[in-house]
Parts: sequence; C-alpha cells; structure tokens
Amino acid sequence: MKNKTITILLTIFLGGFGGHYFYLERITSGILSLLFCWTLIPSFVAFINLIQFITMSDEKFNQKYNHAKN
Repeated sequence: MKNKTITILLTIFLGGFGGHYFYLERITSGILSLLFCWTLIPSFVAFINLIQFITMSDEKFNQKYNHAKN
C-alpha cells in the first residue's frame, strides 16, 4: 500500500530523477525522467506533481494509486 507522505518526500528529494514514479509503479515515466534528467524538464514536472500530491486528499490518493474503493 502506497503512502501519500512517502510519495511527497520522494518527489521532493528524488523528483528530478523520477524516484516517485518508480514508487507509484509508473515505470515508463520513471525511465523517461532518468533519461532526460539533464534537461531539468523532469524537475519542473516533479514540482507540478508535488503541488498535485500536496493538494490531493488522502481518499483520492488511495483511489488513484492504491485502487481503493469507497
């Protein structure tokens, strides 16, 4: 079961390299972030993802990434 707090921390510390994508089992996005990390584009995308994760409710996070039902 994926945790929202761990996802936020991974996005902060490893976002530019796609670490949070591997945790969320989005392997293709993670590999693309690793390949293009020198362009700084993945860092900007990680910043947008960080804002998205912070504003997302726990219930919506669980539905999207843990496949939980109401």
